[in-house]
Order: sequence, then C-alpha cells, then structure tokens
Amino acid sequence: METYRRLEDLAVYAKLCHLHIEISGITHRWPAEEKYELGSQARRSSNSAPAQLAEKYDDRHIRNKIEGVNRSRGEAAETVHHLYMAHLRGYESQTTYEEYRARYQECIRMLNGMERTLEKQLPESERRWPQLSVREEEGSYDASPRGFPDPRPLTPDPRTPEP
Repeated sequence: METYRRLEDLAVYAKLCHLHIEISGITHRWPAEEKYELGSQARRSSNSAPAQLAEKYDDRHIRNKIEGVNRSRGEAAETVHHLYMAHLRGYESQTTYEEYRARYQECIRMLNGMERTLEKQLPESERRWPQLSVREEEGSYDASPRGFPDPRPLTPDPRTPEP
C-alpha cells in the first residue's frame, strides 16, 4: 500500500517556502518607496509559487494538479524577474541575484520533473509531452534561455547618436 505524502514532505514545496521567507526578508532592506512596488511584487510572487502547489495538491484531477505545477513555475520565474530588477536598480548585488536565481532554477527543474511524473498518470492520448524519456540537463536554464532574444542589439543602430 502506498503511503500518503503530506504537502510539507515535498522537497520543492519546502524549498519554495524557505525562499519566500528569505525574499520577504531581503525586500524589507530595499528603499521605502519600493515597499508597495517592487518589494510587494517580489513577496507576492515568491509566496504564490508554493501556494499554487498547495492549492492543487489535494485536487483529484491530474490536469488540475499539472496546472498548479505550471502556475508555481510561472510564479518562481516572476520572482527571479523581480530580483533581477532589484539588482539592476542597485538594491541587490550580482552575487545575491545569481544565488537566488540558481536556487529558483533548481525549483523550476524540480517542478518540471513533477509535471512529467503527473503526465505519466494520464492516458497517452491526453499527454502534452508524449516523449517522457526526454530529460533536462543541469545547465538547461543557463544565462541565455532559448526562446528569448538577447536584449542587446547585435549591431549598433545607425540612427542612435554616439556618446
């Protein structure tokens, strides 16, 4: 007989909860004008990542569980964005940003694994990812993710005056 696992026993859930507590702490160091702006957004998205898992954890429908995993992944990525903006504004160092980014990417890989595992419970005809043998590599979320262009122009725009 398979034992029931509590939500709190999921490693990714625990990691996301701990990350939220840490993100809440660092955002309170940011300038006061960010209290209800960037800081609030970072706190909300960092809390929403584990909350999305919690909301769908006991759902009886596999598709709904998968949706919770997808939403959690999106909230984790949004938190990384807010941390990047904090770094660009000078509130956090490159080292701090990179550390949190790596920890969130680990969670995103774990969420991808959860999604693959849940997909296996669906009939093959209903799976979004029929080739479940494809595995992610450790470095699959490196500095230049596929699907997003480099924000720097490849060649200088001739219309832009030189400094």
